[in-house]
Amino acid sequence: MDNDKHLKGTTTVGIVCTDGVVLATEQRATMGHFIASKTAKKIYQIDDMVGMTTAGSVGDAQQIVRIISVESKLFKMRRQESVTIKGITTLLSNMLSGQRYYPLMVQLLIGGVDKNGPAIYSLDALGGSIEETRAVSTGSGSPMAYGVLEDRYTEDMTVVEGVDLAIRALHNAMKRDSASGENIDVVVITKDNYERLDPEEVMKKRELLN
Repeated sequence: MDNDKHLKGTTTVGIVCTDGVVLATEQRATMGHFIASKTAKKIYQIDDMVGMTTAGSVGDAQQIVRIISVESKLFKMRRQESVTIKGITTLLSNMLSGQRYYPLMVQLLIGGVDKNGPAIYSLDALGGSIEETRAVSTGSGSPMAYGVLEDRYTEDMTVVEGVDLAIRALHNAMKRDSASGENIDVVVITKDNYERLDPEEVMKKRELLN
C-alpha cells in the first residue's frame, strides 16, 4: 500500500462571506507521529470558482479530486455552464456513500461562488453533507479553531476580514494540536476570481498575532 494512504493530521477552515468564501488549511502531513511533509497541499481547485479542502487520507483525497475535476469539466461541456456547488456536493456525496463498505477516509469542505452566490458544504466519509452558512472547521485541530471562529465571526464579514479570521483560527489550532502543521495555505474565491494568497503575505498576518 502506498505511504501517502497513511498521511493524516490536519486542520481546515471555511468561511462564508458577503462577497465570497475563504478556504484555509495548515500544511503538515503526518504518518503516526512522523512528520512526512510540512508543505502538503490540502486545498484543490476543482472548478473555475470552486475549491475543496481535505482532511484525512491524502491518497483518498487525491483520488476524489481527480474524479470530481473530470466530472465538473464534463458537466460544463454538456451544459455550457458550470455545475453549482450544491451539484458538486451531491456528486461527491453519492461517490462517498457508494463506498460505505470500503470508505474513503476523508472530511471535505466544498466552497466557492456560483450563480446562487457564495456557499460552503461539509462532507463526511460516508457522504453526509451539510450546508454551512457561517464558518466551519474540520480535522484534528477543529475544536481549537471553532473557539476562535464562533467568537469572532460576523454575518456581514467580507473576504478581507474572512482571511484574517481564518488565519487567526488556524494559528490558534496549530499552537495546540500536534498533528497540525506550521504553514498556512489560504484561498479566496469571489464571483470573478480564485486566488491563492502569497505565503509571505500569510506569514506577515500571522506575525501580527504573536
